[in-house]
Amino acid sequence: MSILAAFMVPHPPMIVPAVGRGGEKDIEETTRAYEQVASEIALLKPETIIISSPHSVMYSDYFHISPGKSARGSFDRFGASQISFREEYDEELAQETAGIAERNSFPAGFLGERDSRLDHGVMVPLYFIRKKYDGFRILRVGLSGLPLTDHYRFGQMIAEAANRLNRSAVFVASGDLSHKLQSYGPYGFAAEGPMYDERIMDVCGRGAFGELFDFDEAFCDKAAECGHRSFIIMAGALDGRAVNATRLSHQDVTGVGYGICTFYPGEADPNRRFLDRYLSDAEKLLETKRQQSDEYVRLASAAVDCFVRNNKKIRIPEGLPSEMLNKQAGVFVSIHEHGRLRGCIGTFLPTTNCIAQEIIDNAISAASRDPRFAPISANELKWLDINVDVLSAPEPVSSKELLDAKRYGVIVTSGHRRGLLLPDLDGVDTVDEQLAIAKKKAGIREGEPCSLQRFEVVRHR
Repeated sequence: MSILAAFMVPHPPMIVPAVGRGGEKDIEETTRAYEQVASEIALLKPETIIISSPHSVMYSDYFHISPGKSARGSFDRFGASQISFREEYDEELAQETAGIAERNSFPAGFLGERDSRLDHGVMVPLYFIRKKYDGFRILRVGLSGLPLTDHYRFGQMIAEAANRLNRSAVFVASGDLSHKLQSYGPYGFAAEGPMYDERIMDVCGRGAFGELFDFDEAFCDKAAECGHRSFIIMAGALDGRAVNATRLSHQDVTGVGYGICTFYPGEADPNRRFLDRYLSDAEKLLETKRQQSDEYVRLASAAVDCFVRNNKKIRIPEGLPSEMLNKQAGVFVSIHEHGRLRGCIGTFLPTTNCIAQEIIDNAISAASRDPRFAPISANELKWLDINVDVLSAPEPVSSKELLDAKRYGVIVTSGHRRGLLLPDLDGVDTVDEQLAIAKKKAGIREGEPCSLQRFEVVRHR
């Protein structure tokens, strides 16, 4: 039976009258569309409703599947404790999904349950569905900080589990759109907000799920979107099947975007294996880039490859340009995988006798010792995009007016605390943003006195 249909829905608590206390009237269009979704689900009579929620348990490197037999929740934190839920979990489907993940060495399962209560990303859809249909259990899954490709793959595994069990299920992808649509909204306005909403409603309204991979991470962050990864898990659950998509509604009157679309899968369609296509295109682009890269990037790549595969540090190879062998400089090595940072370690002053050795040491550290990430594994190597920045000597500056976020990197220092940020980074467009990030990295609070230094880089891609 597998996935009978999928639904993209928002989760504003105010849509529940006991919470909204009249405010729900501002989003009546969304309410009508939600009621239509609930009616369609009732007609399908699924055994299980799979709900992906941005407000469930979330980790940077792991997908959480809610464990146990059941869970409770209410809108008490929104002043409506009388609206409560007790939901039975589909334990068999949860176990099957976790088992598939384990067999594929994929980071998903039951670890780390911190709060078993249902979140509003789950309860808002259930509020509408329960009014029209109650013959189901749920599978509740969270998002992660892993790449979009892994979210799609997770959706594929959920669909595989449903297929194996011959489970009739619908997928509810819970998630608001941009939170920065109106200046009067709770999060203010950003130009990227309306742009995100227009794009995501167009993509989902056409069922063009392959285009979900084209949303740049920095763009999504500036738009303050909520549900993108939830929608991609849903798309993965419909991988390889024709889809009849319908756009029901979109509203932005509160400053937050609420979009509702329905998706009914049809026959198998090999042209809709979007992850396979994306990975094939990405592999070709990376191979082309590697062939065109210079000696700096090639050396960093070789150092990472040798260390990850053999746990050995390469020696400086022969034939490198003289400046790599005879000059000293600080070097940063940045590693990305599927558009997301995977490791970045560097030195703002030289610590070795030449640039080549600086590159080797920092490339190995970026791949294995960045405390924000697990060490890179051998099966990731072909997906790595590596950049090398060679830094000029830092120079002190008297004020931020002498900085330029595109041209100069910055070092902020207060006592023994120091934070550095490279120039010309995606999503960092102003000096104020640059300084705020550098101070946060250093643990320097806003208003604390600090000294500033700037530096330039030669970036090798």
